[in-house]
Amino acid sequence: MALHKILKIVALLLSVAGIIFLAMIIAKGDTAVVETGEGVDGFLYVAYIIFAITVAFVLFFVVKGIFAGNIKNTLISVGAFLLIVVVSYVLSDGNPLATQDGGMLSESGSKWVGTGLYAFYILAIIAVGSMVFGGIKKVTK
Repeated sequence: MALHKILKIVALLLSVAGIIFLAMIIAKGDTAVVETGEGVDGFLYVAYIIFAITVAFVLFFVVKGIFAGNIKNTLISVGAFLLIVVVSYVLSDGNPLATQDGGMLSESGSKWVGTGLYAFYILAIIAVGSMVFGGIKKVTK
C-alpha cells in the first residue's frame, strides 16, 4: 500500500510540473517558442522523467514475469522475435538515401530502417493472422 501512495504522489507532482511548464510555454507565445525554443526544456525534462519511470517499471515487470513464468516458452518467444529481426535484416536493402535536409542516410542506417519496417510488417501480419484464426476457431466451436 505504501508503494501505491508514493506512486500517486509522484504522479501528482509530475502532472502539476507538466501543467506549470505547459502554462509557461503558452504564456511565452507561439512565435517566441518557435524562434528560440525558450520554455520547452522543463516540459521535456518532465517527459523524460515519466519515460524513464515507465521504462524502469516495464523492465522490472518483464524480468519478474520471465523468472516467475515458464522460462522455456519465454526463450522460444525471444528466439522467434530474434529470427524475425534477422529475416528482416536479410530482406532489407542498404541503399544510401538523401534526407529532406540535404544530408545522406548511410547504408547501415538505411539497412536498419528497412529492418524495422520489415519486422513491423511481419509482426503485424502475424498479429492480424492470429486474430483472424482465433475468431474463426471461436465461431466454428
